[in-house]
Amino acid sequence: MVILKKICLFFCLFFFSIIAFAHAETSSENNTITFFNWSEYIDPELILSFEKKYHAKVKQLFFTTDETKEEILLETKGEGFDVVLSSDIPISQYIKQGWLSRISETDIPNVKHIDDHWRNARPEISAYAIPYVWGTIGIVYRKDFVKKEVNSWLDLYLPQENLRGKIVMIEDSKETIGMALKALGYSINSEDKAHYDEVRELLYNQKPYVFDYSYVALNEESSLVTGKIGMAMVYNGDGLMLEQMHPKIAFSVPKEGTSLWIDYLVIMKNSKNKKLACQFINFLNEPKNAAQLAEYLMFATPNKAAKEFLSLEHLNNKRIYPDRETMKNSEVRKKLSPRIEKKIITMFTEIKQ
Repeated sequence: MVILKKICLFFCLFFFSIIAFAHAETSSENNTITFFNWSEYIDPELILSFEKKYHAKVKQLFFTTDETKEEILLETKGEGFDVVLSSDIPISQYIKQGWLSRISETDIPNVKHIDDHWRNARPEISAYAIPYVWGTIGIVYRKDFVKKEVNSWLDLYLPQENLRGKIVMIEDSKETIGMALKALGYSINSEDKAHYDEVRELLYNQKPYVFDYSYVALNEESSLVTGKIGMAMVYNGDGLMLEQMHPKIAFSVPKEGTSLWIDYLVIMKNSKNKKLACQFINFLNEPKNAAQLAEYLMFATPNKAAKEFLSLEHLNNKRIYPDRETMKNSEVRKKLSPRIEKKIITMFTEIKQ
């Protein structure tokens, strides 16, 4: 499996190097930007509208895991990309590497619409990163597999017997281990080694029930829609999307609380078309467009001016905009000590083998 992943990464890097070279040769002449993003993580209609408005082209390249994205950016040093979608913690490292371009309201006037709570959630990156959407992590499951309501992380980490070999866990060490910490009543930002020893035991006990450490597909061929699996850890918008695909699928944010995450857009320092990159981010933050994006992805928008364009169904959905109790019990992931970071990565690598 490790060898296969290395081969896949090699071909990804080879492909990206070709794209980067072509982009470097042509982007100064063409009105084009390259957007490095998760697959299906933007409304295609917004891309088309932007391209029409600015007589431009948005090339999308996709990563499948955060780890793969980090490896590709490290190998390419960010060359060949204009706008990159990133979670919060890696951005500090990108800044240290000198990969990012500073962003100001002069460059992107619609930044004024972003709620200060989310704009300043990470003060150390706010000059380089614009919040995209935010959300939580929860559990999606088949009601024909699980007869009771799923409302605790222990339903996932200590599953019922008929879920043996039928669970998909996110292939992200911090989220999988972080939610295990929540299940045990600890902070996702714990620095206590003893807590991680308990997590290791919990994950090893869960392992016979895990079909795969990856991410469940978000289409009609999804293993959850077909019934091949019965439960999975997912981001909330994806859980709500899957819920619409089958009457037996349900999504829940556990009572213990969850991880609050923010995804950001950054502009690479070596972008060949920074002006268009800024126009792209500014376009996405026009209130009506930000509302369209949030409704499409089923995630919460940090754009306060977008709310007047959101449906009441979206705004009042507590699994998109959590209630006060859920928010109180939830946490934003913080940068952990190198000692704990290493322990998390080593533990997750061992568990997956």
